[in-house]
Amino acid sequence: MAQTRHDLAVPVYDLVGVGFGPSNLALAIAVVEHDDTAGAGVDAVFLERQPGFGWHRGMLIEDATMQVSFLKDLVTLRNPQSSFSFLCYLQECGRLIDFVNHKSLFPLRIEFHNYLEWAATRVDAMVRYDHEVTRVIPVVADGVVEAFDVEARDGSGAVSTFRARNVVLAGGLRPALPPGVTASRRVWHSRDLLTNVERLDGAEPSRFVVVGAGQSAAEVTAFLHERYPRSEIYGVLSRYGYSPADDTPFANRIFDPDAVGEFFAASPRVKSMLLNYHGNTNYSVVDTELIETLYRRVYREKVLGNPRLRLLNVTRLAAADDDGERVAVTLEAMLTGERTVLPADVLVCATGYRPADPFELLGDLAARCERDEHGLARIDRDYRLRTDDGVRAGIYLQGGTEHTHGLSSSLLSNTALRCAEILASALAGRDAAPALSGPVRAGLYA
Repeated sequence: MAQTRHDLAVPVYDLVGVGFGPSNLALAIAVVEHDDTAGAGVDAVFLERQPGFGWHRGMLIEDATMQVSFLKDLVTLRNPQSSFSFLCYLQECGRLIDFVNHKSLFPLRIEFHNYLEWAATRVDAMVRYDHEVTRVIPVVADGVVEAFDVEARDGSGAVSTFRARNVVLAGGLRPALPPGVTASRRVWHSRDLLTNVERLDGAEPSRFVVVGAGQSAAEVTAFLHERYPRSEIYGVLSRYGYSPADDTPFANRIFDPDAVGEFFAASPRVKSMLLNYHGNTNYSVVDTELIETLYRRVYREKVLGNPRLRLLNVTRLAAADDDGERVAVTLEAMLTGERTVLPADVLVCATGYRPADPFELLGDLAARCERDEHGLARIDRDYRLRTDDGVRAGIYLQGGTEHTHGLSSSLLSNTALRCAEILASALAGRDAAPALSGPVRAGLYA
C-alpha cells in the first residue's frame, strides 16, 4: 500500500473536502459558523476540479423550479439565524418582498443556483478551484493511519498535497447513459442540455428524441418543444405516461431529519421496503403541473393537425447508432416487441445518475474499508466509512449513503443537518487524537 510516514513539519488540516457542490459548500459554512460561535479554529480546505462554482449548469432552464422548499437551503434547518440563508440572500439582492408576494416555497432553479454562488463566494478563501483530486494516501505513524495525504492536480498539471485528519468525499453524481450508448456531438445526457444547445449555433434540428420518464426528461421535452418551434420532439417512455411525484405532507416525512436515524436503525428488509414504497417521492416522477402542460400541448397539436410533440409510451431505447450526421434510434414497443428505427438529429438521454464510487480515490486503502454482503460500503450513523482498527483518521461520505441513511442521501433536504453531524464527529475525533502538527490557519488563507 502506498503510504506517507508521519512528518511533524507538514501542516495538517482538520478537514479536506473532495468536491465543492452544495453538500461541501454547506459543510464549509458550518465550519465558518462553528468558528464564529465556538471561538476555536477548524482548519479546512475544499478541492474542486471545476474552475469555479457550478451546480448542474446544463439544466438551468429559465422557468424550471426547485422541487424542494427554500427552507431546506444550506443552513436553515441547522441554524435558522444564519446569515447564509436563502432569505438573507434575497434581502441582500433586494427581492425579499417580491419573493414573499410570489407565495411560493419553490424558487426558480436558476435563482437557487445564484444563491449557491453567492454563498460560495463568501467562503471562497477555503476553496481551491481547478484542483482535481487524484488519490488519497494514508499517513502512518507507529503502524496506525493517523491522517491522509490528498493529492490534487491543477489545470497546469502541478500536483499539490493536502494533509488531513479527516477527508469528506462529496464527488456528486455521475450521469448514467443507457447500455451501449456513448455520448457524442449528437448523443447527449440531459446534464449537458444547455451547453450542447448553445453549440448548435442557431441551427434547428428537424427531430429530437428524448429518452426518460422523470422530471429531467419532462423538462427537456418541454424546453426543446418551445425552443425549436419547427422541430419534432419525440419523448420515449417505458410506462404509459409521466407519473406524478408524491410530494404530499405525510409522504414527505421520509425526508425528515428524524427519518434518517429511523432508517439507519431499521432492518435490511424494512429499508428495502421503505425505498420501494417511497421511491415515487424522488425517482422517475414529474411535477403534476408539468405533466398537465405537456398533455395540453399534445392535445392542442392533435386538434390543430400539426403533431410536433409525440410521446411514445411503453417503449424503450434498444440501440443508438451515431454516424456523425444523424442518430439511428432503434425503439422497441414493449407490449409487442416490434422494433422501429427513428432517424434523429439529436438523442437526449434523461436517464438519471449514479453515485460516485467512494472507493475510487482510496486505492489500496479501500481494502481496509468494510463492505456489506452486497459489496456496498458500511457507513456509521455519522456518515463515516467503517474501517479496520488501524485507520484512526476519518473518511466521511456526502452522497452514496442511500442504502444506509435513506432517500435524502444525495438530496438537499438534510444537507444542513448532515454537515453538522459530520463536523461534530470529525472534531470529536480530532480532540481525542494525538497532536500531529501545529495550526495551519495562516496557510489556509494564503
